[in-house]
Amino acid sequence: MLRLGLCCKFHKEPIRFHTSTAKHLQNISRSMQLEKISQLCLANSRALLAAIEYCGVNNIGCFRVNSKIFPLKTHPDIGYDLKDLVDWQNIHHLLSQCRDISEKMNIRLTFHPDQFVILSSEKPDIVCKSIEELDYQAEVSEIIGADVINIHAGGSYGDKGLALRRMGQIVSNLKTRIRTRLCIENDDRIYTPSDLLPFCHDFGVHLVYDVHHHRCLSDNLSIAKATHFALKTWNRQPLFHISSPKYGWGEVHQNWHHDYIDEKDFPDEWEMLDITVEVEAKAKELAVKRLYEDLMLRVQMKSEKKDNGLSVI
Repeated sequence: MLRLGLCCKFHKEPIRFHTSTAKHLQNISRSMQLEKISQLCLANSRALLAAIEYCGVNNIGCFRVNSKIFPLKTHPDIGYDLKDLVDWQNIHHLLSQCRDISEKMNIRLTFHPDQFVILSSEKPDIVCKSIEELDYQAEVSEIIGADVINIHAGGSYGDKGLALRRMGQIVSNLKTRIRTRLCIENDDRIYTPSDLLPFCHDFGVHLVYDVHHHRCLSDNLSIAKATHFALKTWNRQPLFHISSPKYGWGEVHQNWHHDYIDEKDFPDEWEMLDITVEVEAKAKELAVKRLYEDLMLRVQMKSEKKDNGLSVI
C-alpha cells in the first residue's frame, strides 16, 4: 500500500497549531507561564486530533506532527514536564485519543525535529540539547503511537566519516524509546544516500530516502538503486520524501520546494511499493490531494495502455 503523508500544518483547512516565544513568556510569572503553555498544549492536542480525522477521510495516510506541539518543552528557562501543566490529564487523554483514532483509521504519525537537532556536532552542549529534544518527541510519540523521529546527519566538520562515527557513538547510547524510532535522511548539501547507507547498516538506523535531495545532491546511485537499498534498512513500512523544485530543474535554488508536486517527479519505482511518502510542498493538504489524483490517473493510463497491448515506458 502506497500512502501519502501531510507535513505538520494545513494550507486551507482551519486546523492550526500554536506556539509562543520565550521572550514573551519570560516577562510573566512561572505560574502564568505554565497556565499559558497548558492552554497551548491543550489546543494543539485538539488540533492534532482534528488533523488525524481530516487525514482519515481525505486519502492521506500519514501526518507529520509539528515538533512544537508542546511549545518550548526543552527550553532551558521555560522548559517543563507534562505533569507541571494544569490541564495535563486532559492533554494526555486527547493524545491517547489521537493514538486510538490514528490506529483505527490507519494513519501513520511521524516527527521531524528542527535543524538544530544535530547528533554529529563537535560541541557537547549541542548534542546534549539535541538529545533532550529527541527525548521529548519520543515521549509524545509513545503517547500518540508515532513510530518515526527523522533527523539529518548535520555538518561534515571537515570529515564526513568522522562526523558519522561520532554520531554513531551517540546513537548507540540513546534511550530505547528514541533509538527504536530514529531515522536519518539524506540531505541536499552534504550527505547523500551512499554516504548514509553504511551508517544505517552499522547502527541499525532506517534511511528516509528523499528523492528531491538526491536529485539536488547526486552520488553513484540511481534512484532505483537508492530506493532498493533504502528499503532494506527498514523493519516496518519505509518512509520516503517527495518534493518538486520551486523554479524547475536546472534553475537556481533547486532545493526550494514548490507549492505542488510535479507528477513526473514521483519515481516510477515507487508506484507499486508498500511505502509512506511524505509530501513536502507548500500547498500542504491541497498538494497531497493533487498528487493523489495525479498518481491515480497515471496508474489508470498505464493500465489502459497495457490492456491495449501498448508498451509502457
